Amino acid sequence: MTTYGFHCSHEEIGPRAMLDWAKKAEQAGFTAAMCSDHLAPWSERQGESGFAWSWLGAALESTDMSFGVVNAPGQRYHPVIIAQAIATLGQMYPGRFWTALGSGEAMNEHVTGDRWPSKPERNERLLECVTIIRALLRGEEVSHRGHVTVDRARVWSLPEVQPLLIGTAVTHQTSGWVASWADGMATIAQPEEKLKQVIGAYRENGGTGEVTVQTHLSVAPTHDAALAEAYDQWASNIFNPPVCWDLETPEAFDEVSRYVTPDDVAKSVFITAEPGPLLEHLAMLESCGADRIYLHNVGTEHAHFLEMMSNDVFPNLNVEVTA
Repeated sequence: MTTYGFHCSHEEIGPRAMLDWAKKAEQAGFTAAMCSDHLAPWSERQGESGFAWSWLGAALESTDMSFGVVNAPGQRYHPVIIAQAIATLGQMYPGRFWTALGSGEAMNEHVTGDRWPSKPERNERLLECVTIIRALLRGEEVSHRGHVTVDRARVWSLPEVQPLLIGTAVTHQTSGWVASWADGMATIAQPEEKLKQVIGAYRENGGTGEVTVQTHLSVAPTHDAALAEAYDQWASNIFNPPVCWDLETPEAFDEVSRYVTPDDVAKSVFITAEPGPLLEHLAMLESCGADRIYLHNVGTEHAHFLEMMSNDVFPNLNVEVTA
């Protein structure tokens, strides 16, 4: 049975308001949620970027939903710090917290002043960090020298239930690699055949954990309003790798998106004013092999979206009702 979650975009909404929306999402019928973990927004228009780990404690305490976060250990975050953060939330909220680990984006990582490594190097660094984090979550003392350095680290407050460490992937090459080390895979909604390839490669290479798919939506009372909101908030987010990996500032994203059109955005964001097309879209994601689907309604106003989910979408879905 598919689980449906609410994506909390810290880049678009301040942390206090985002917590209020998370509570309203639970009231609307969501049993799960996830959030981003950025230092900077994708655009100056978005204008926010709260600290995910502080916010997650409040969100887990304020709701009964499960929560996940997408994190990039190795540069801005030392893996020992992330292991301690995961362990604390895992101990406080057993079975309700997971982390998706990825290789990162320069816009968040360049602030350390360190060299931005190539993608292969970043993948090597990520795998080192995952190995370190797993050992620390087992209560082991860890020393390590490689892409990152660890000296006699130990995490003392440990969870009884090990939080899942999920791998992020956009391409079938990466999803196949993720299958070798992760407890599950997280990806984004793509055209049907490409998404099937990504999920298929994860399964074919031995991946047995759940597949999480995040889908970007814009839901509003009219199609034109939904498109306008998507264009305002998400025009700077439609670029494929390596562009989205390597740009360093919101200003740079705004510059490269100057010539993006609303039609361009509509190719990356599912635009709708009606529940029927949204139900068809979610059914497609399920048919591709998604076990968990997290809906990101791009923009800053979610009242209409949550009302549609509560009244017209959830009653027509095969929904997992436990967090």
